[in-house]
Amino acid sequence: MSEQKSYYDGNGLSLFGWTFLGGLICVCTLFICFPWAYCMVRKYTASHTVVEGRRLKFNGEGTSLFGNWFLWWFLSAITLGIYGFWVPGNVLRWVAKNTSFSN
Repeated sequence: MSEQKSYYDGNGLSLFGWTFLGGLICVCTLFICFPWAYCMVRKYTASHTVVEGRRLKFNGEGTSLFGNWFLWWFLSAITLGIYGFWVPGNVLRWVAKNTSFSN
């Protein structure tokens, strides 16, 4: 049984462009559209990632992340920032739940 390689076939310039566009969207909307910009960049990176011969696909939508994002930051505000330590893990769990193989 041969081992299949995992790789990323995107390029730095395209990733920079998508990340820059996402940042511009965030700044122009005072970070209200962060969930949509984040999903846009995740879709790009997932579509250019191959794991053991299978390409990834990100299925998450900004509207789904927005509801969670609002809740997580609300909980952070009422706990004086303590819940903020759990937000990065929550985001990673949400991304994993919304990532699958496209083939």
